[in-house]
Amino acid sequence: MPFAAVCASHAPLILEDQTPAPQRDLFLSHMRAAGDWIRAFAPDLIIEFAPDHFNGFFYDLMPNFCVGLAAESIGDWRTGRGPLIVPTDLALGACEAVRTAGVDVDLSYQMKVDHGFTQLLELMLGRIDAYPVIPVMINCAAPPRPAFQRVRLLGEAVGHFARAYGQRVLFVGSGGLSHDPPMPQIEGAVGTVREAIINGRNSSAHDRESRENRVVKAALDFVANRGVSRPPDAAWDQAFLGLLKKKTLAEVDHWSEQTVTIAAGCGGHEVRTWIAAFAALDAASGGDYQSELEFYEVVPEWITGMGIIRAR
Repeated sequence: MPFAAVCASHAPLILEDQTPAPQRDLFLSHMRAAGDWIRAFAPDLIIEFAPDHFNGFFYDLMPNFCVGLAAESIGDWRTGRGPLIVPTDLALGACEAVRTAGVDVDLSYQMKVDHGFTQLLELMLGRIDAYPVIPVMINCAAPPRPAFQRVRLLGEAVGHFARAYGQRVLFVGSGGLSHDPPMPQIEGAVGTVREAIINGRNSSAHDRESRENRVVKAALDFVANRGVSRPPDAAWDQAFLGLLKKKTLAEVDHWSEQTVTIAAGCGGHEVRTWIAAFAALDAASGGDYQSELEFYEVVPEWITGMGIIRAR
C-alpha cells in the first residue's frame, strides 16, 4: 500500500494581524498546496505526531508519548474547537503494536489537543476532521524530554503498524523548526507559574489570553531587536532538512538536549515530530520513498524557521 508524509512548522502567530500580508499569504499558499497533495494521495488514515504546549498535558503527569483514543481540540490561537475523528479501536491497536515493539506509550480516552495538532490540519485541509486521525503526542516542551533515538524508534514502530494495517496512511509531523518562544520552565518556577505548568488543566480563558499575549509581545520584541528569544538558525534548519532528505535519521541518535536547545532554541525540540513521521514512513515503505522540500523561510514575526517537506 502507498504511504506518504508531510511535516510542517506550526506557529501560533500565523493568523495574527502583525504578520506582513505577503509573507503570511506565501506560506498559506504553500500549505494549501500541501493540502491539495494530501487530497490527491487520498489517505484512509492520518497518524499525526505533534507536541503539546502545556494545554493538554502538565507536570502532574507528563508522558513521553501518548496515543489519543479520542481527542478534542481546545481551540487556542484561532483554531477550531471540537472532536477529531479518531478510530478508537485502530488507535488502541497502534498502542498495543508499539508497546509490543518495545516502545512504551501511554494512552488517553480524553486527549486535549492544541494548535500543535490542529493548525496544520486546518491550514492544509480546511478543517480538523477532514480525515480519520490517530494523534500521537510527543513531549517536546517539558524537560526531561524523550531521547531522540527513542523518538526514532517510536516512529519505526508506528510505521510497522501502518504497514500491517494495509491501507493508505499519511504520517504528519507538526512543529519546529528552530525557534525560541517564551515557554515556561519548571526549574526555578514559583507561585502561579509553577502551579500553571503542574496543575493547569482547568485554566481560565483569562489565563490563556495572558499566555498568548506574552507570545505576541515576545514576537514584537524580537522583530524590534529586543527581548531574549534566540533567533532561528537557518543553517541548523537546513542541515536537519538535509538529514531527512538523505534518509540518515539514525544521525539523531547521538543528539543531546543541550546542543539542540543552544542551536535551535527550546522550540527546536519539536523536530522530534518530524523525526517520528519520517521514521514511520521509512519503516512502512521499506525506505522506498522520495521527499521534496516545499517551502523554507525564516519568518521573524513568528520567531520561527518555517518549513514544509513532503514525501511519498
